[in-house]
Amino acid sequence: MQTVSIAMIQTLVEYGRWEDNFSRAKTLLGEAAAAGAQIAVLPECFDLGWAYPAAGQDALPIPGPRSDILSRWAREYGLYLAAGLTERDGDRIYNAAVLLDPHGEILLKHRKINILTDVEGMYSVGDRLGVVDTPLGRVGLAICADNLEDSLALGHSLCRMGAQLILSPSAWAVPPNNSRLTYGEEWFVPYGQLCRLYDVSVVGVSNVGAVTQGAWQGWSCIGNSIAMGPGAQNLAVLPFGEDAACWRMAQVPVAPPIARGTAFGPALRKRGFPG
Repeated sequence: MQTVSIAMIQTLVEYGRWEDNFSRAKTLLGEAAAAGAQIAVLPECFDLGWAYPAAGQDALPIPGPRSDILSRWAREYGLYLAAGLTERDGDRIYNAAVLLDPHGEILLKHRKINILTDVEGMYSVGDRLGVVDTPLGRVGLAICADNLEDSLALGHSLCRMGAQLILSPSAWAVPPNNSRLTYGEEWFVPYGQLCRLYDVSVVGVSNVGAVTQGAWQGWSCIGNSIAMGPGAQNLAVLPFGEDAACWRMAQVPVAPPIARGTAFGPALRKRGFPG
């Protein structure tokens, strides 16, 4: 079982200020690359902000000018980079994420499937899942609520496709006066289910900052990014709060898949999952 160094880039995202958001992220990314990161993960919609009400006006295609900047970063720092972007495709807007290789090539593009309440009219629903083989293991992409317990069929599908590592750009928002003591189970539980059943590792990285616009205005994105490994081992939990911008390196195991094809059924039943 190899271990991969993954930088969790828990950056501040300000609504509609994509140039400032990119500038902050690049600073943290450069620090992580200098420390030896092999993979870096940035938050969901880190260009414009999740649920940004002017997404229909300001989103750009992928590939396009903003994803091209990410490609340059991946080449400059020689690492794999997963990041969330707001994508325009014709008259549709998607909450998307990309995985780029150290040459700057887009290996995967995922469009969020489990769209949250009050933004259903903003983002179109993604229509596919994918994994890709890399020298660091087979990688899948998901976005934030795609990994909620009631949508975990998506994570199961990625694991059945052989994913050894699931990277999840996220924007974890909480209402005013939320206690951090009540936060986390929303993610530890579903991440733990996948990690126990499949020996997969899951890395979810949220932004920080106030939700200043849109249907969720008044909430706060609070970081608290999580990396979990095989057996539901907690590998990293980052700080909580609107002002908790930081990055951390997680040493993440990449385990062999537990089965392939129809052999998953018996293997999962032995682990207590009926299918």
